[in-house]
Amino acid sequence: TMWDRVLNGLNWLLVANLFFVLASFGWFATAVVGRSLNVNLGLDVWYSLWMPLFQPAIGILMAGAISIGVLRWAANKLDALRSN
Repeated sequence: TMWDRVLNGLNWLLVANLFFVLASFGWFATAVVGRSLNVNLGLDVWYSLWMPLFQPAIGILMAGAISIGVLRWAANKLDALRSN
């Protein structure tokens, strides 16, 4: 159905966003270790991207996970009503 396509598309976008967030964390962790070893691995660049890029990505991931759950619940309730 159309709902399934929409939900699958949103799931795909959330998975892509999850991998972006995980890669961002990996960069952060690597840069922090580099800073402790006096090696510049871009921690200042990471900090400059925190507010405009990484923080919204985390927010989208959390909001998307909640909305997917609500949409799945609503779709299941509608299917149950239609089958009765």
